[in-house]
Amino acid sequence: MQNRIKELREEKKMTQLRLSIELSVAQETVSAYETGKHWPSVKSLIKLAELFHSSTDYIIGLSDIRIPVEKDRLPQNEAAVLSLFRSLNNTQKEKTSAFMQGMLE
Repeated sequence: MQNRIKELREEKKMTQLRLSIELSVAQETVSAYETGKHWPSVKSLIKLAELFHSSTDYIIGLSDIRIPVEKDRLPQNEAAVLSLFRSLNNTQKEKTSAFMQGMLE
C-alpha cells in the first residue's frame, strides 16, 4: 500500500525537516513514512490530515477522495449528481466536466 505523504508535502513546498518539526518526530521518521517503511501513529496521521486538509484515508492510500463531501450537507439533487459523477470512469468524467463548462460559456 502506498501513501501520499511525500506528494502532499511537496505540494505544500514543505521539506521533510519542516514536516518532522510539525509532527514532533525525527526527519528520518518522515522519510520512513514516505517510503512506506513505517506508518505514522494515529496522532501523526491526524496531524497530517489537519496540515494537508485531507482525509486520513486519502493520506494512507485507502481512498482517492481527498476531502470527502458530507452528503447530508448537500441539497439532495447535488448529492445525486455527485454520486453519479463518482461512478464514471476518468474519460467520462472529463467529457462531463467539459460539457458542464460548455454550458457555462
